[in-house]
Amino acid sequence: MNSVWTLSPAFGWPVGGAIAAAMLALAVVGVVRHARHAAGDETVASCVRRTLVCLLVALAVLTPSMVASTTSRAVNATDVVVAVDVTGSMAVTDAHYGSDTAITRLEAARKAVDDLTTMYADSSFAALRFGASGTLDVPLTPDAPAIRSWANTLVPEATSVSAGSSLDAPLDQLVTTLKQIREQHADDAIVLYVITDGEQTSAKARRTFSSLRGYLDDAFTVGVGSTEGGNIPKIADGVSSGNAESQEWVTDPDTGQPGVSKMDEGNLKDIADEMGGTYLKVDASDTMTAGLSAKTSDKWKMTDTRKERTRVTPVVWPIAIAAALLLAWEAGAQFALSRRLI
Repeated sequence: MNSVWTLSPAFGWPVGGAIAAAMLALAVVGVVRHARHAAGDETVASCVRRTLVCLLVALAVLTPSMVASTTSRAVNATDVVVAVDVTGSMAVTDAHYGSDTAITRLEAARKAVDDLTTMYADSSFAALRFGASGTLDVPLTPDAPAIRSWANTLVPEATSVSAGSSLDAPLDQLVTTLKQIREQHADDAIVLYVITDGEQTSAKARRTFSSLRGYLDDAFTVGVGSTEGGNIPKIADGVSSGNAESQEWVTDPDTGQPGVSKMDEGNLKDIADEMGGTYLKVDASDTMTAGLSAKTSDKWKMTDTRKERTRVTPVVWPIAIAAALLLAWEAGAQFALSRRLI
C-alpha cells in the first residue's frame, strides 16, 4: 500500500480556497501591523500566536489528506451443499470407493464427503441428511472439519421408522436452504451434491428436482452401491446389528425372501438432468476427485484482481489540537492582561 499527501477541501476548492486566502491575508496584515507598531501594545509572542492561528485555520480548511492506493485481492466464494441418503438401503455392503474392498454405501458416502471438503478448499459447506424426511444438520459454515465430523456420525435410518425410499425426501429442505444461501450470498457460486443409491421404493410418484435449478450454479448426483445389489440388513436404533453370518435381513413381502437393493442409475441420471447437473458413480476405480465442478473450479480460488483503489483520509486532528492550544494560550494571555488592568 502506497500513501501520498494531498489537499482535499471539505467544502470544495471555491469555498475552501476563498476561506484559506482570507485567513492568509489576515495573517499577513497582522504581521505588517505589528512591524509598523500599529497594533498597540501587542507583544511579539501575541503576534506570532495570532498569525499561527490564522495559518492553521487556513490549512485546516484546505483539509490535508492521506491518499492510500491499494491493489485489491478478491475471493470469489463457493458454497457447497451436501445431501446424504441415510435410508436403510445405504447399509447394504456392495459399495467400493477407490479399492476392491466392499464397504457399505454409507461408508462410501462418508469418504465422498471427506474428499469434497478437500477438493473445495476455502469454501463454505452446508450438510443435510435425508431418509423419511430431509434434515439440515449443519448450516452454511467455512468449517470443513465440522462437515467431516458430521459425515462420520451418519448412521442408517432404523428399519422401524422407514417407510420406503423416496428420493424427493430432501427436496423441501433443499429448496429452503438453497434459497436462504442465495439471498444471503448473492454473488457466491452454489454447488449441490446429492449422494444416494438412487433407489425409489415408495409408491408415491417422485417430485422433480427442477425447482432447484434457479438457485444452483452446478449440481451432481453421486451414485454409491452396485447395480447387482445386496441384501438389506435390519437396522435397530440407527446401527446395523450382528455380523454377516448372524445378520437379519429385511424381507421382501412379495417373495418372503431377503430383499435385494440395487443402485438405480436411471433415477440418478434423471435427477442430475433435472438440476442441470452431472451424474457421477463412485466405485473401485472412480472416486470424487473427478467430481470437481468445472463451472466453478476457477471461482473458489483466490485471485488477484490487480484493480487499483484509492482511499482519501482527512488528517485534520493534529491541526485542531495545535489551534486549540494556541487559542487556550491566547485566552490565558487575555485573562492575565485584564487582571493587570484592574
